[in-house]
Amino acid sequence: MKRIETEADIAVALDELVLIDPRLQAVREHAGRIDLRRSKPGLVSLASVIISQQVSRASAQAMFGRLMRSVDPFTPAQVLANGIDALVSAGLSRAKQRTLLALAASLQEGRLDLQSLSDLSSEEAIAELTALPGIGPWTAEVYLLTAAGHPDVFPAGDVALQAAVGQAFRLEGRPDSRNLAAVAEMWRPWRSVAARLFWAYYREMRGREAAPMA
Repeated sequence: MKRIETEADIAVALDELVLIDPRLQAVREHAGRIDLRRSKPGLVSLASVIISQQVSRASAQAMFGRLMRSVDPFTPAQVLANGIDALVSAGLSRAKQRTLLALAASLQEGRLDLQSLSDLSSEEAIAELTALPGIGPWTAEVYLLTAAGHPDVFPAGDVALQAAVGQAFRLEGRPDSRNLAAVAEMWRPWRSVAARLFWAYYREMRGREAAPMA
């Protein structure tokens, strides 16, 4: 598997995407800077994606910052030792509290290994992650894109991506996750870079960053 590790990797993939789908040339011209969006695989990265679920980027950053200051070092053992109080004070919802505690327990007990998971195929890794309570396809896909550098995942449930594709292609309304996933099929094997492209396009069109933290 060829991972997305550098901005040069993004440039190569974008060139190939434009050949696959010429409509993306105009999107690329409007998108400006295409961020790499890479973080180190592990608990911190996955926690940041979990916290980003269904909240604004600014809210997610604030909660994540409070949590990192409260639980230091941010390890499975320390998350479990600090318990629910640290998660409550960081502002996390009950659902996210349960998810992070379940994730920390799985890592601490050796039932999940985020390093080896990064080496699995996207399908296998998504299946393993979504078996955990509170982790759905969007969380798994964003984690694999940002932390594992997987080249061919597309979080079609992402509202910003739905809005960006709908606007770029002048669709009637915002496509839902099923329809957007169908559109993204033609961008294989570089769907992760297509996601980065449309997050950048959204930023330029709407004047604000909507991509998950990375």
